[in-house]
Amino acid sequence: MHQLGQTRSALRPDHLLQTPDTFVRTAWPGLRRGVVIVHVSPAAGARFTEYTAELEERGSLAPTGEQRFVFVLDGQAEIDGVCLTPGGYVYLPPGHATSVSARTPARAVIIEKPWSWPSIPPPAFFTGHESNIAATPFAGDDALMVCSLLPDDPSFDFAVNTMTYLPGAALPMVEVHVMEHGLLMLEGGGIYRLGDGWYQAIAGDFIWMAPFCPQWFGALGKTPAKYLIYKNWQRGLLE
Repeated sequence: MHQLGQTRSALRPDHLLQTPDTFVRTAWPGLRRGVVIVHVSPAAGARFTEYTAELEERGSLAPTGEQRFVFVLDGQAEIDGVCLTPGGYVYLPPGHATSVSARTPARAVIIEKPWSWPSIPPPAFFTGHESNIAATPFAGDDALMVCSLLPDDPSFDFAVNTMTYLPGAALPMVEVHVMEHGLLMLEGGGIYRLGDGWYQAIAGDFIWMAPFCPQWFGALGKTPAKYLIYKNWQRGLLE
């Protein structure tokens, strides 16, 4: 049904809410038998690119010269001989000559970021699965659990976590900080404060937050809310 120009999507100088009704699927350099939904890129002022790749069986995405993080949402993907199922992920260092291929129809969230430290060796290839990561309470709150998907290693200049909120759980404060975020809602929903705006955020939505954008989230409903979140980290805070 036509919504007569209505949408929850919104773009402001310091944040973006992109909802599935506004997703545009497009071709992508090095992509075969698939499409991507570009969520944010330097064209919007971000210092990284994040997109969802939707691959047909035997579809593939060519290597990139940038760092690449891949988190599988659905189906099975293969990277450097590693089979990734939903919740599986891999970090590929800059220039790693490995494509992403689909064993079955698959969807994956992909984050790409330039390596800005020529005098420092980048991290090594790394793979894991969210189910194997021990969740820890955020700020001591057992109703808000964090899984840190990448090692706590100063060689990384970004981090990717999942955060899961029980119904009614919320961030303990409005955060205003130097870090930039890309966030994909995976389950449930709630209310997000971004800048001076208040937004409904539900599974499937994407949010970009610029550095120093005021931000806060509270989970609503009867099921947990969960999202995958990127942030620049370690040396990345200097960019």
